[in-house]
This record gives sequence, structure tokens and C-alpha cells, in this order.
Amino acid sequence: MAQRESHSERPDKSSPAHLTATQLSAMGKKRIEELFNAHTELVGRFEESNRQWFDRAASEANLASEFTAKLTAARSIPDALTAYHEWGSRRFELMAEDGKHLAADTQKFIAAGARLLATGWLPNGRGTLSS
Repeated sequence: MAQRESHSERPDKSSPAHLTATQLSAMGKKRIEELFNAHTELVGRFEESNRQWFDRAASEANLASEFTAKLTAARSIPDALTAYHEWGSRRFELMAEDGKHLAADTQKFIAAGARLLATGWLPNGRGTLSS
């Protein structure tokens, strides 16, 4: 009885074993460039995010400084309550902005990661050696 060749035993034309040295080199160069570009994009996203959060921390420090100055200058309970109210209102506005920035940053990181995973790292573009 003749044995039939199973799918896993058949040679895969896209596997690295069936490529010429030139093809393998070109493919490797392309993958390295894709990885470098993805890395560059992610680093850029991290730098942008860090700048935004640093600016946010600076605005929080400014808000605290302004609040302290207003509270120190308050000469009555209504003045102090007004300072607290203004500080609280601005603080909640900043927290809402923080939530929006966090959601936007997360979305950007997920999109960049998805693009990296979509290209795959191996010959068939799906991150595996076989089709």
C-alpha cells in the first residue's frame, strides 16, 4: 500500500529551507527594516506620551501653586471657599483631560502594536513558518 504524504510532510515553498541565500538575505533585511520602523514608531509614541504627561504634571504643580497663593491671600471664609471651589473645578477638568489622553495614548499604542503584529516576523507574514 502506498503511503500518502501528509500536509505536514510536504515541503513548504515559503519556509526558510527552500529559499536561496539572496532571497533569505533580502527577506531578513526587509524584516529587520520593518522591526526597526515599528520600534522607531513605538519609541516616538512613548516620547510624545512622556512629554504630554510631563506637561500635565507641570500644570498640576502650577494649579497647586495658584491654589496655595489664593488660599494664603484669603481673608475670609467665603474667600477660602471660593479658592477651594475654583481649585476643585479645575482639578476635575484636568482629571477628565487625563482620561481622554490616557484613552488616546492607549489607542495609539494598540494600533502601533497591531501594525507590527499584522506584518508578522516570518516568511509567510503570519508569524509562523508554515502556511
